[in-house]
Amino acid sequence: MELPKFLLADNSDLQEDIFVIHLDFPRFIINLKDDEVEFLEDLEGEDETELESEMEHLITLAGEFYDREMERYEE
Repeated sequence: MELPKFLLADNSDLQEDIFVIHLDFPRFIINLKDDEVEFLEDLEGEDETELESEMEHLITLAGEFYDREMERYEE
């Protein structure tokens, strides 16, 4: 099965929160309400500088994914 790079998620217990789940390495969940990130795997041993740069890029992509999905939903 081919998985998408990003998924949208919400939860009725956290009605104000919207989550984007990134399924490629590094796998993480970002809460778009406050940009809090939770990693789904251990990142020990990874190059911190490279990871930080990649995360900035991935967080931008996650926001763009959300915006695109909302535009499609409104159509």
